[in-house]
Amino acid sequence: MRSHVEVKRTTSYALGIVVLVLGAVAATPLLSRTARLDTQVLAAPSEMTLTIVNNSNREIRHLYFSPTAQDNWGPDQLNSSIIVPGGSFTVNNVSCSASGTKAIAEDQNGCFVYQVLECGGNASWTITNDAAPDCGN
Repeated sequence: MRSHVEVKRTTSYALGIVVLVLGAVAATPLLSRTARLDTQVLAAPSEMTLTIVNNSNREIRHLYFSPTAQDNWGPDQLNSSIIVPGGSFTVNNVSCSASGTKAIAEDQNGCFVYQVLECGGNASWTITNDAAPDCGN
């Protein structure tokens, strides 16, 4: 027959295990939520400021942004402005995902030049005559 001390020790040990298991089960949703929040923070888009410098002989009539892996262009950022040869234009609060953003400039002939930009506080894109335009040919 077991003594009263052995029964009490076994009961305390079993109760301790039950408390640990229940604590682990209760903490699992909290840990899972924290992991999701950390992932969301890492995946959240950031913003950048972009200055476009036009060192080409083309007038830039439209400027669009798109995610890097898509051709889902946003609205025209120039709002009827023109970036003349030798001119520049700055766009603030450009949305930028972890993979960057794609800038698309359209000239007076309806031809496009593209540039993928890395996310950062400030970025610059200089358009030159060396940039081969996409005129849909």
